[in-house]
Amino acid sequence: MPTDTPATPLVGRVDELKSLADTVGVGGAAHGAVLLGGDAGAGKSRLVRELTAQVLDDGWQVLIGHCLDFGDGSPPYLPFSEALGRLDSEDPATIASLVAEFPPIAGLLPAHRLMSDSATAPEPTQRAALYEAVHGALPRLSDGRSLLFVIEDVHWADQSTRDLLRFLFTRQYSSPIAILATYRSDDLHRQHPLRAALAEWVRLPSVTRLQLGPLPDDDARQLVHALHPAELPSNDLRQIVARAEGNPFFIEELVAAAEVSGGLLPADLSDLLLVRLEQLSDNGRRVVRAASVAGRRVSHALLASGTDLDPTSLEEAIRAAVEANILIPIGADGYAFRHALLGEAIYQDLLPGERVRLHAAYAHAIAKHEVEGSAAELSRHARASHDLVTATRASVDAGDEAMAVGGPEEALRHYELALELLADPSVEAGLEAQDTDGEPIGQVSLVIRASSAAAAAGHLFRAVSLAHAQLEALPDGAPSIDRANLIYALVTTALGIDNNLDVLALTTEAVRLLADDPPSKLQAQVLYVHARANADRARDSDAAKWASEALQIARDLKLAGVATDVQILLAKLDERSGDPLRAEAAISAAIAEARAAAAPLAELRGLYNLGILQYGQGRLSSAIKLFRECNERAAALGRQWAPYGLDSAIFGAIAAHVNGEWDLAASMVEDGQNPPELAEAFFAAIRLEIAAGRGNVEDLDNLQQIRDWWSLDGLVAITSGAAAIELLGQVGKYTAMQQLHDDIAEHVSTLWRRPGFQARVRLAALLLGHLATQAGVATYAERADLVARADQLAAGCVDIVVAGVHTGPELTAWADRVVAENARLRWQAGIDSPPLASLVEVWRQSVASMAAFGHVHETARSRARLAAVLLAAGDTASAEAEAGQAYEVAERLGAKPLLEELRAITGTPVAGPRGGADPEATLTRRERDVLSLVATGRSNREIGNQLFISAKTVSVHISNVLAKLDASSRTEAVAIARRRGLID
Repeated sequence: MPTDTPATPLVGRVDELKSLADTVGVGGAAHGAVLLGGDAGAGKSRLVRELTAQVLDDGWQVLIGHCLDFGDGSPPYLPFSEALGRLDSEDPATIASLVAEFPPIAGLLPAHRLMSDSATAPEPTQRAALYEAVHGALPRLSDGRSLLFVIEDVHWADQSTRDLLRFLFTRQYSSPIAILATYRSDDLHRQHPLRAALAEWVRLPSVTRLQLGPLPDDDARQLVHALHPAELPSNDLRQIVARAEGNPFFIEELVAAAEVSGGLLPADLSDLLLVRLEQLSDNGRRVVRAASVAGRRVSHALLASGTDLDPTSLEEAIRAAVEANILIPIGADGYAFRHALLGEAIYQDLLPGERVRLHAAYAHAIAKHEVEGSAAELSRHARASHDLVTATRASVDAGDEAMAVGGPEEALRHYELALELLADPSVEAGLEAQDTDGEPIGQVSLVIRASSAAAAAGHLFRAVSLAHAQLEALPDGAPSIDRANLIYALVTTALGIDNNLDVLALTTEAVRLLADDPPSKLQAQVLYVHARANADRARDSDAAKWASEALQIARDLKLAGVATDVQILLAKLDERSGDPLRAEAAISAAIAEARAAAAPLAELRGLYNLGILQYGQGRLSSAIKLFRECNERAAALGRQWAPYGLDSAIFGAIAAHVNGEWDLAASMVEDGQNPPELAEAFFAAIRLEIAAGRGNVEDLDNLQQIRDWWSLDGLVAITSGAAAIELLGQVGKYTAMQQLHDDIAEHVSTLWRRPGFQARVRLAALLLGHLATQAGVATYAERADLVARADQLAAGCVDIVVAGVHTGPELTAWADRVVAENARLRWQAGIDSPPLASLVEVWRQSVASMAAFGHVHETARSRARLAAVLLAAGDTASAEAEAGQAYEVAERLGAKPLLEELRAITGTPVAGPRGGADPEATLTRRERDVLSLVATGRSNREIGNQLFISAKTVSVHISNVLAKLDASSRTEAVAIARRRGLID
């Protein structure tokens, strides 16, 4: 809990303090979460101190943790470690009891994370267990009282801390708990990772955001008088208030500077902050400068190691810095700068040699275990003092520690920093020369660590790039085991993304490299990925053979995780051979085995593949549940953006969209999750698909950003491209729509090396639907071209379906839709038009197959088009029934384009075209449609074919139009309507 006493009065923050207190439940039971933002120096920490004093008086428990600016090397979960560490020093019995009940908490204690002589790597902690432990520990720590957990400066928080905060914000507690997080709002530049996190957090019902603005001038003057009771010259007072711009910290420093300088205020902010330094003795300045190198907070022992002062002189110097209001005591054995800006200004004022010397002193003290410190701290100090050998080893240790507590993003930064340092030959030589009991740091093992961390963090292309570059750089005489390990690391990620690597050639090489070795875990893993690579090329018999060999080794060596992975692959092969029931049973059994063997990654693969199997069978609701379970499990493991975690999020949203749960799909891919770039491209593509269904044509502006990913991922291209075809068709940009379709086909065919990919059937069906609409308003020559284009598309789809080894309800539904849309296009064009009975038959088939797949929106669209054909055939009752069912779906989904299509079919009048009603309009929507076709030179019969009405009905509509517009001819009616803006 806090031990420092506010040094300045709280002025002008009565309303803010009351709002903050009310939000966290002061006067009652603690509840909710507050995000307190404000510029540096606005008084956030001062307000927090006032609030904590209040709640402590009310008998609350208070925990406080701070995020620190470690640059690119922050340890994960730092504020949680600080809060628990402080409590451990004050009440070790409570922490011991807590660890006994929640063992993962031990991984957050500072003692667990400090440098030690032991070469033993930390035991890995599953992120799920750690999160649940923290969630369970907070009520225990409250001991029946209200508890306030304060996390300051989250603008410096690492990704893992932000993820854990999100988890805590979304959970209920068995005791009254409130969480308060502060951040500098002026630090949040456009690309700052906290911006996206804040956008997501504030949408949570438990979270409230408060912004601390500048003090009004009257309050600023009151603060000046409180700090300087003696009267100031009016000019000085005006200068202070004007220059501070309502910032309480600047007011304090300006008042202090005025006292020291007799009214002459420094022109520069850094000079202003350094004024207090001039009041100190040489030893005092030495202590403060040493403290600035440590960071905002420094232990007494670390400070002593950097100053070379005897104990008495050190204590006197520290006391002087405290009395000068530069440092404040923290806990039982530490100090902090009164404000971070002070420490930053003092650090920036150090001479280069002085800075290097102090960092070197701290690095030496931590490395020799003379003082406590983490690997991340050692790495920072060693780098700043140019001790690159020590920095490299410390960075690797920090990466290992971050992975052990579920922080892959932080681990990747540490590993990549170590790789950058290791590129220096002198560093590599220095590491080899060190006499250490630790594991040697080799380039290959470090790259494999970095690639694994990148994959876990969701940077899949980075993971492949790291491993592939190292594989290419290996010399000819490199050990076979190094090459095999690298290939395994490379293809494990490469098999899950689109790339230009010949994965089968790589796995074949790895199998050869290990062929003469005794059975091992690596050999089982290589055989498994070799089987996957064969399956990826549709060589199922070869895949089964290699998988069986991998399974035998895995069982002999009791490698439960590898064995379950292989069983899942064999089950997928069963499904492709036409035995989905056997495949489902095998995958379900593999999931159970993975759970029993505590093999979480195999469990994720099983959940995802079972979801894919059920999706492929049209069992969408159960597939969605499996995808969501997989995604939640992956998030708990710290692998939300890694393979299977990300895949389950994508296919969960796709399945929800197909199942008519558009709001659920949107929530699964909403903005604010701060995903890696590939994940964001997928999410944006799915959002565009939802926008297309709802007719939000303005979202078409987002296509270009997504399109940059088409050459990297085929599914992104297909999903966003299908949506763009719809949107372009809705606004009548038919040429651009056809070009876009062809671009998608080219990109994906090249990327997948498979021109006949099955999604081309879906893309063709969507394109044909809009071409059929275009045919209704085209000239005869244009209609002939459209028919030829339709025949080409339909023939290509037939080839794909015939060549398809693995078909299912989805492909069948879109293939039937292609047939129906092609027939509709010919009917609209009036060229080789099929009989109405045939049209009814193909559209009934389209409805049936879409319903069998379970695509709610597309089933409704097929019903709408069936209704149109039924109307033309004179079956009004059946048409109304189909249109009614389609209308219910369209209304529920908010599918505006489908609603407009239905209104056009049923002849329901509408206010006007999208974009606003025309106050001069006197025609119904049906009359406008008829007159628009009259303007193209269509005959009554041709107009009737397009609008699914009889030629006689067309004649009646034309007569009504002539009467309403007072026109004597069709040509005059068109001219009048165009003048009035009734038609284009």
